[in-house]
Amino acid sequence: MMPVPDALPSDVYAADQVRSIDRVAIDELGIPGYQLMCRAGAAALAALRERWPAARSIAVFCGGGNNGGDGYVIARLAHAAGLAVRAIAVVPPERLRGDARRACEEGRAAGVDIVPFGGDGTFVPDLIVDALLGTGLDRPVDGPFAAAIAAMNDAKVPILSLDVPSGLDADTGRVLGAAVRADLTITFVGLKQGLFLGEAPDYLGTLAFADLEIPASARRRFEPALTRLSQRDLEHALPRRARTAHKGTNGRLLLVGGAPGMSGAIRLAAEAALRVGAGLVYVATHPESLAPVMSGRPELMCRGIETADALEPLLEIADAVVLGPGLGRDAWGRRLWERVIASDRPLVVDADGLNLLAERPAPRGRWIVTPHPAEAGRLLGIGTADVQADRLGAVRELADRLDAAAVLKGACSLVCANGRVSVCDHGNPGMATGGTGDVLAGVLGGLAVQIGDLPTAARAGVLLHALAGDDAARDGERGMIAGDLLPALRRRANPL
Repeated sequence: MMPVPDALPSDVYAADQVRSIDRVAIDELGIPGYQLMCRAGAAALAALRERWPAARSIAVFCGGGNNGGDGYVIARLAHAAGLAVRAIAVVPPERLRGDARRACEEGRAAGVDIVPFGGDGTFVPDLIVDALLGTGLDRPVDGPFAAAIAAMNDAKVPILSLDVPSGLDADTGRVLGAAVRADLTITFVGLKQGLFLGEAPDYLGTLAFADLEIPASARRRFEPALTRLSQRDLEHALPRRARTAHKGTNGRLLLVGGAPGMSGAIRLAAEAALRVGAGLVYVATHPESLAPVMSGRPELMCRGIETADALEPLLEIADAVVLGPGLGRDAWGRRLWERVIASDRPLVVDADGLNLLAERPAPRGRWIVTPHPAEAGRLLGIGTADVQADRLGAVRELADRLDAAAVLKGACSLVCANGRVSVCDHGNPGMATGGTGDVLAGVLGGLAVQIGDLPTAARAGVLLHALAGDDAARDGERGMIAGDLLPALRRRANPL
């Protein structure tokens, strides 16, 4: 999912909260429900014309609720604009009620061709509008709805979904049996949390938003379930440096890891920390890894460490520690892990640091944990699929159990700290390659020693890392490597 830059609001709500905002608009602010429906149809048509200006014919698959009503409105407006339109009634029009029935009747009166689903198949549209199922879906689709979803996906033309792609759970992002694979989704009133969770990134296409002119005061009554990370988070976390700044004021970071054969992980993390502005970067690594870690990067101060006691001088001067990249789980790694965990330094724990923690998960405070779904499952004692089925619940549980700022990595990474959950809807599949997690650990550590506040560092670091990944993907996602992010980190770490 690639959102339109700066076009989406920050606040993200549960589906029932959005329905409550809708009711406030209608019952308290006096905006008629049908007027909101017409605004939704107009916004959807505008998005359609902007994305596909050459389209001359559309098929609108209409369901039975307000989502279907939105579809009949867009069909009427598109017909009036001179497009060839066919509204496909998956729910018979005589079963419609309220505003949806009115939208259907006005569409028919305006000359829209309305046909039952499964009828004449000679109409071949340039694109499809999915107005089948809305945010209230809570069970697997079947019968004509499943058949209509299959027909849309099989049509091999672009699809615009209204509010959420039909078949997608608006709260969890789970596919309920089958779901439309949209090229563009325009959602209304408020962003729904399910658009950023579960399997949603594979189904949304580009995400657009229309508030339907509902005053912001209606949304401010509700506490958002999530907050989208944005450029403002970076600008807040990384202001311009004082002209009198020096390496000491920019933080001292220690990274611990790099067992034999795994020097690349700690090297990537350490260079990432430098690239986001850490003043002094120390690496405690296995003696056999010393040369490859230092090679070509003289700015790193490396120590070959054989015993946990040898860490003491480095821990004393460090403002924070990154623990885990390439650490391994043999006796050497375990000894270093135990010593660092027992220290009073702020930590970023990643990779084998998390795998060792999963053997004895316990709260510590003053740390950031960065699991991918499998590592999160081990920390919580559940399966990877269970984590993915409820990513929001999982990241909250991680933060609570471990007393941590928790980062749950993956498409739309989540950050939970101090009860607040943020979501990063940047990043791309090209980042799904070995080493990008190590780069993230270094970014988080490098920001932690500059910012001081771990939750702020976690939010800014996740976003910075994702934006650098998007910069690196401009030449193509396939074939990206973790090191491709490093040049972009420096640019993104200077947001002003």
